[in-house]
Amino acid sequence: MIAITLPDGSVKKFDAGVTPMDVAKSISEGLARNVISASFNNETVETNTPLNQDGSLVLYTWRNDEGKKAFWHSSAHILAQALEQLYPGIKLTIGPAIENGFYYDVDFGTETISEKDLPAIEKKMLEIARGKHEFHMREATKAEALDFYKKQGNEYKVELIENLEDGTITFCDHDTFTDLCRGGHVPNTEIVKAIKLMSIAGAYWRGDENNKQLTRIYGVSFPKQKELTEYLALLEEAKKRDHRKLGKELDLFTFSQKVGQGLPLWLPKGAALRERLENFLKKAQKKAGYEMVISPHIGQKELYVTSGHYAKYGEDSFQPIHTPSEDEEFLLKPMNCPHHCEMYRSRPWSYKDLPKRFAEFGTVYRYEQSGELHGLTRVRGFTQDDAHIFCTPDQLDEEFKNVIDLVLYVFGSLGFENFTTQVSLRDMEKPEKYIGNAENWEKAENAILSAVQDKGLDYVVEYGEAAFYGPKLDFMVKDALGRSWQLGTIQVDYNLPERFELEYKGSDNEMHRPIMIHRAPFGSMERFVAILLEHTGGNFPLWLMPEQVGILSLSEKYEKYAQKVLNLLENDEIRALVDNRNETIGKKIREAEMNKLPYMLIIGEQEEKDGTVSVRKHSEGDLGSMSVEAFSKLVNEEIKKNSVEFNV
Repeated sequence: MIAITLPDGSVKKFDAGVTPMDVAKSISEGLARNVISASFNNETVETNTPLNQDGSLVLYTWRNDEGKKAFWHSSAHILAQALEQLYPGIKLTIGPAIENGFYYDVDFGTETISEKDLPAIEKKMLEIARGKHEFHMREATKAEALDFYKKQGNEYKVELIENLEDGTITFCDHDTFTDLCRGGHVPNTEIVKAIKLMSIAGAYWRGDENNKQLTRIYGVSFPKQKELTEYLALLEEAKKRDHRKLGKELDLFTFSQKVGQGLPLWLPKGAALRERLENFLKKAQKKAGYEMVISPHIGQKELYVTSGHYAKYGEDSFQPIHTPSEDEEFLLKPMNCPHHCEMYRSRPWSYKDLPKRFAEFGTVYRYEQSGELHGLTRVRGFTQDDAHIFCTPDQLDEEFKNVIDLVLYVFGSLGFENFTTQVSLRDMEKPEKYIGNAENWEKAENAILSAVQDKGLDYVVEYGEAAFYGPKLDFMVKDALGRSWQLGTIQVDYNLPERFELEYKGSDNEMHRPIMIHRAPFGSMERFVAILLEHTGGNFPLWLMPEQVGILSLSEKYEKYAQKVLNLLENDEIRALVDNRNETIGKKIREAEMNKLPYMLIIGEQEEKDGTVSVRKHSEGDLGSMSVEAFSKLVNEEIKKNSVEFNV
């Protein structure tokens, strides 16, 4: 008999050789129908793997990320089998599950394939899936594996196997198909009910441009056709909300090849939007005791050597700037924190002076690969809403919790209501990834865990996701389309104060090291605006909109009255514009709707005579006629309703 421990802590006894599927059936037939993969003692196993020792078992369904990973990995096998049947002689390479689906990289040799071939491949995949073929894992010696693929003439698989150790090599079989595989599959192919091959792309073997270019086929699959239909509808909505598309339509930002890839240019409306976001946070920060500072865009290389950033990020930074002076090198600033450490060092401090909270909207630069650049979400120059708090050990817990409150205030004010938190800790097995001693790391990690527990936050722990100088708390936000984004981060750092020899005089008249908290509620202004654009579809909260009201006159005859209305609104601090063009009112309204103007005021003969405006609301239609004063009150009440005061 063996003892199987389940996630709820309960322990069940079974005969040795029991499979995860047997365990599922012992719990309920309903669970057994939904189980698609499993892990035993933290290692991926098949649902038909015999278990012969005591251990912890986790059963995964489609609702779990691990379940989806097994589902999509199994679908990649089905794709590979379909391709072999349709295109004999091709060479398969690798086919992993990815965040949303799967892909397979293939050397098609002399065959050519295009998007028009995808429906036929999908049809073949569904035909294979309906065969209800079980997935079976088996071990193979290195010699057997090499012999198998050398006979096929598949040099790609041979290269993979040559880098593996004997005793670690496994194959997966289903139907007539065999593939080199580490495992993690659904019980049988019939579980895959809906398949969509999304696109074809080129991909160099092992990501090296010196190697042959392969054909990568991307796909996604689901256990129900309804889920595929919903997913495709979501993709269409995501295309409409793409921040690159909306940014262009709303005239917020642009890019220029002459300026350089990954370097956004903020146009007047976008600059005004950013300024409002900055002022919003500055106001809250001032209440919370932060002081604004400014640091230069460059720093001597030695600064980043001291901080450790050069050793960790040197390859991702722009090349050093050499001056006419011998041996003088500068770097474009990759981080703000070393500059803030030097600001702290500029004068002596007592424990009575702490905490010190330095905040800066500081622009930093990192050389991202051109293939990784993506609109505003992945750029080479970006502005962080950075702040660094220097505090005593006794102040750490309260300061960390205060930062959590600030982040939650930002989310609440901007409509991000669905989020979880991730405590990112060290990978204990890879200490070389981090700087600083183990004792300080343990203190920092415990401080974060204590704060999130006291705050009652919904959190998960991820090992290996810490920054190189300290653990952090990341906020994972779901947008209106259900996509997760990492927004806002708080880090506890014992290491930079050590490296920069920062000190304060304690109550015992001895010198002590402060603890440093890094925080950025927005993360970066560029990425935050991109996510906010896609979350809102460009319909920002009214207080944030670059232009809140469009005054649309029926003809140029009413220009004087339109200007009077504009002046009255501006006196009430409402941002408005006048459209006096010689165009039909219908066209003006359509364009105002496309530009996401929250309110439109129609002005004609009757409105001028009565001293009123005819009000339309974006996406809602007519609200009727009212005085300018009544309309101003309406707008300001809406702004007030959506504004949350930051309490400290």
